Amino acid sequence: MITKADFQLVRSLADKSVRLERGLFVAEGDKLVGEILQDGGWPIERLFTLAGSPYASHPRAEQVSAKDMERLSHLKSAPRSLALVRLPERRVPKPSAEELVLCLDEIQDPGNLGTIIRTADWYGISHIVCSPTTADCFAPKVVQATMGALLRVEVCYTDLPEWLSEARKGGVPIYATTLDGDDIHSAELTAGGIVVMGNEGKGVSPRVQSLTSHHLYIPPYPHNRRGSESLNVAIATAIVCEIFRNR
Repeated sequence: MITKADFQLVRSLADKSVRLERGLFVAEGDKLVGEILQDGGWPIERLFTLAGSPYASHPRAEQVSAKDMERLSHLKSAPRSLALVRLPERRVPKPSAEELVLCLDEIQDPGNLGTIIRTADWYGISHIVCSPTTADCFAPKVVQATMGALLRVEVCYTDLPEWLSEARKGGVPIYATTLDGDDIHSAELTAGGIVVMGNEGKGVSPRVQSLTSHHLYIPPYPHNRRGSESLNVAIATAIVCEIFRNR
C-alpha cells in the first residue's frame, strides 16, 4: 500500500540534492518505463502502475489508483506507470579526436537539455560533457524531454576548462559556436572532436571559448537578411550535428 512517505519521496525527487542523496530519479510513462525495463541496466527501485498499464503484472509493480498516480506524478497528465530508478554511475570520457562529443556550457533550460540529448541520440553521439552549472539531466522535465534517449547517451558533468585543456594538449579539435565564427557550411570540419554549445543568453563563456581551436557560425538565409538575433540552442545543436554528420 502506498504511504505518505512514498508520496513525499517521489515529489522530493524534483530536487537535485534529494536525487543525489537518495541516488534515484523519476521516470514516467509506459514508453520510458518500458525502455528502462527492456534495457536491464537501469535498476528500478519502485514501480507504480495503474490497472491498465502494460506493466501492471510486472513482479515489481505496485498498483495504485488514478488519484494516487496524479499525486505522485510530476506531469500535467498523470501516466499509467511511474518508476523510481537508480542513478547510473557516469565517468567523464577521455578527450579523443576519433569521436564526436557535445560539450554544454551552462545550458539552463531543462527542455533545451532534453532536446539536445534526444538530438545527440538521433545522430549517434554517445557522450555529452556538461559544465557543473548546466541543468541536471535527471530532473523530471529533462528525463521526459529526452524520450528515452537518456538511456543511450551518457551525460556527465565536470570542470570544462580543465577537461578542455586536456583535450587541447592532446590535439583534439574543439569547435565553439559563436557569432563571429567561420561559416559552418564552408568551414573545414573533422569527423571527430568536441563541439561546444553555450548558454541560452550569454553563449560560450570567455574561459571556455579561449580553449577552443575553431569558431563556427550558423548564418541566416539569405546572408544579408535581418531577422532573429540568434537561434535557440537546441535548434542550433541539431543543425551543427546534421552538418558534422554529413561531412
